[in-house]
Amino acid sequence: MSSFILLFGCLLLGVLLQRVRNFPPNTPLVLNQFIIYISLPALALYFIPEVALDSTVLLPVGVAWICFAGSALFFWSLGKAFGWSRKLIGCLILTAGLGNTSFIGFPVIEALYGQEGLKTAILIDQPGSFFILSTVGIAVAAAFSRGTTDAKAIAKKIFTFPPFFSFVLAIILNLLNLHFSDDVKEVFQRLGSAVTPLALVSVGLQLRIERKSKHWRFLILGLTYQLMLAPLLIYTLYYGIMDLRGEMIQITIVEAAMAPMITACIVAATYGLKPKLANMMIGFGIPISFITLAFWYWLVQGI
Repeated sequence: MSSFILLFGCLLLGVLLQRVRNFPPNTPLVLNQFIIYISLPALALYFIPEVALDSTVLLPVGVAWICFAGSALFFWSLGKAFGWSRKLIGCLILTAGLGNTSFIGFPVIEALYGQEGLKTAILIDQPGSFFILSTVGIAVAAAFSRGTTDAKAIAKKIFTFPPFFSFVLAIILNLLNLHFSDDVKEVFQRLGSAVTPLALVSVGLQLRIERKSKHWRFLILGLTYQLMLAPLLIYTLYYGIMDLRGEMIQITIVEAAMAPMITACIVAATYGLKPKLANMMIGFGIPISFITLAFWYWLVQGI
């Protein structure tokens, strides 16, 4: 319950801070930069060296890749058909293609399936969602923000993205079976735990309900994919076609139904991919997701 209070409390706090004149206009940018340069790398170094890498990780890891690929195909096709701008297409691919499999996913999965369920959730998040954001996600952001596909420029963006460095280092440590001391891991955990409150305060500072906004229909479309079509894709593939069953499959479907990934929305906003829409995806996606998550949890109980 405390995790949910934190989520909604920080989002509301950000909205309230809009009225405090002492906060400079660039506060959201500063918060986002701290997340990207400090908190996300800390999370990678905390989680990834401890993940067991074997053939059993393929199904959970595949969830994030399948959902992101589906998002890219879905929104690129719609964008081409209806003549959307590249920035709009890029925004929807990023914000609807990556779920919040950690900061919302972890507490939800722990509440529903206990500590054992977190093992599957971590595999979906770290080698899955987090790695996609650090590589393909940055490539998408760079390509769609520039309006061109300059491979050299995109590669530079990926290799200079701070979480990517920490991810590569964490993988190397994992493969070499090297681990940080408990004291160092605690430091990483504390720095990483700042992501959720800082990100949601940042979103709250920028969230404004504009009834005449041109983004409403794209918000509905993005959330429809993220909260309904993405988990339906995993449900159809893993259960309907492959006939897989058990708690791990239940967790993969529920994780696929999580709200939009906070950090993916931050990256989209940072690269100028429709920042208002990106913030709306978080601001409205998080509360709505708790309704749709209840539906998916009910549905998978028979698996």
